[in-house]
Amino acid sequence: QVHLVESGGGLVQPGGSLRLSCAASESIFASRFMAWFRQAPGKQREFVAHIDNGDGISYAESVKGRFTISRDNTRNTMYLQMNNLKPEDTATYYCKYGLSSGESYWGQGTQVTVSS
Repeated sequence: QVHLVESGGGLVQPGGSLRLSCAASESIFASRFMAWFRQAPGKQREFVAHIDNGDGISYAESVKGRFTISRDNTRNTMYLQMNNLKPEDTATYYCKYGLSSGESYWGQGTQVTVSS
């Protein structure tokens, strides 16, 4: 019942930046956490970054120091600022909304392509 829409993906050259957004149909304040995952062609979906309702944050080792997760509860939107992008970051990026009940919801994804 929670609808999530990602946006902000695109084609960038290595070293470039993108800012992804995830707009939620429900209050993100009510969530236990929100997170970003990504999935490259031929690969499994992998964790990227997480932010909980107390603003605790964690990142995958591969993106530490380059990506920043944040949220704006007023706008019901979560963000992923991606800097110093690498070709290995190429993937479809998905937003995840998790409830304390254990339920979770996913967006449809937004494509990020890092290529020279």
